[in-house]
Amino acid sequence: MSHSDLVLKNLKRRQFLKTTTGLAVASVGSALLSRTASAATEVTDWQSLHIDGNESDFWRNVRRQFVLDNNTTYMNIGTTGSMPKSVLQAFHENNKTVAKYPWDMDGKFGGWPYVSEMVTDIAAGFGADPHEIILSRNTTDGMCSIINGLHFEPGDVILTTYHEHVAASSPFNVVKQRFGVDVVEVELPVYTGTENVTEQDYVKAFRKALNENSNVRLMVFSHITYKTGTRLPAKKLCKLAKKYAVPTLVDGAHTVGMMDLDFHDIDCDFYAGSGHKWQCGPGATGILYVRDNATRLDEYWPDRENPLWYVNSSLSHAGYLGTQLQMQYIGNDNYPAKQALADSCKMWDEIGRRRIESRVLYLSKLCKSLLSDALPQALVFSPDVEGLDSGLTTFNPFPFNASDGDLLTEFRDRLREEYGYIIRTTDFKLHKDDADSTYSLRISTHLFHNEKDVKGLVKAIKQLYDVMV
Repeated sequence: MSHSDLVLKNLKRRQFLKTTTGLAVASVGSALLSRTASAATEVTDWQSLHIDGNESDFWRNVRRQFVLDNNTTYMNIGTTGSMPKSVLQAFHENNKTVAKYPWDMDGKFGGWPYVSEMVTDIAAGFGADPHEIILSRNTTDGMCSIINGLHFEPGDVILTTYHEHVAASSPFNVVKQRFGVDVVEVELPVYTGTENVTEQDYVKAFRKALNENSNVRLMVFSHITYKTGTRLPAKKLCKLAKKYAVPTLVDGAHTVGMMDLDFHDIDCDFYAGSGHKWQCGPGATGILYVRDNATRLDEYWPDRENPLWYVNSSLSHAGYLGTQLQMQYIGNDNYPAKQALADSCKMWDEIGRRRIESRVLYLSKLCKSLLSDALPQALVFSPDVEGLDSGLTTFNPFPFNASDGDLLTEFRDRLREEYGYIIRTTDFKLHKDDADSTYSLRISTHLFHNEKDVKGLVKAIKQLYDVMV
């Protein structure tokens, strides 16, 4: 038996043991695929499939819920996902309802502000109370609402990393120029496939920065960095920030729908995530978590009369309505899209978010193992370390041309055109002060993939590499 076959066998066994223990509790409720508005929607009893079926049959049924093109293998969920069939169908029906009954939408979404039932349905799945969840437009919308809404003053410091998305760096630039805020970037340890990296390494890096910078008013970091696919130890970092009385804003663009999240357990102050990526909702949807009406800001920022302004709200003046409603209501909204996000979230809850996380990480681990066997010279930037792993695998098969972005763009395009596998490229600085960027390819493994997809991708990558070297 080859090393890769042995890894696959052991991974299957560990995943089965992990995902079949206690998951009946995780899928409580009606266990229907989606409680959508359309009576014609397809119904699947995920609870029964979980109990009675084997792993392969279960995930084969999940795969059947998606309408992805059979002529290609889509592995770029980190950019955008794909709505399940039942969610897509209900989305279409709800759009027709709004077009037919524009005034009251035939009561389809309940009473004003029309999203209350949606929020109540999904909040528990994220370890939150309904009054802490806002259905936003996307991660950028949530990040900008918080960063631009905070009452910054000259000399305040935002502590962040140099691997953040423009969803954070863009509003950083605004408050830097508008209020005189200093933005300090933490030197992150970056995995390159050889050295050991631990959760504690990231905690130490942030602790060092907190000790070296006075007047830190906000700590912002990505739960999973989109550049390398590294999962930062969010709970430990938020615990560290609490010791310094610093509020935390977490960019969760790549965790919502991939990981089994519990916002109360993480204990962050704000968490912004995407609905259209791993959660497989429609475009322009997202989730913003605001812990307990942002009351901890009053404790951390006692010198600011109004620490958080609701800059993206039609009700910023109506404090009696409460934080959630004030931040949720932005005037007329895309209620079918919000409902589709909620339907997708309910499907995930019924499958079991811990089960989905385990599946995603299993396939990702298999991908990293097969890549290591096929391309031992490759630089792999995504740690294959429990607690730091994710469904993203970033790597460069050309270690001596790591700064050649055009080469990887050609590789990405040929992989799609000649082999039918769709992935993407990223670039980042290995070290904060590097003059040149390092480029990589990025693979996303998700719940609608299987071992055949991963093996086929790695085989195609190896064949294309042999052609291009």
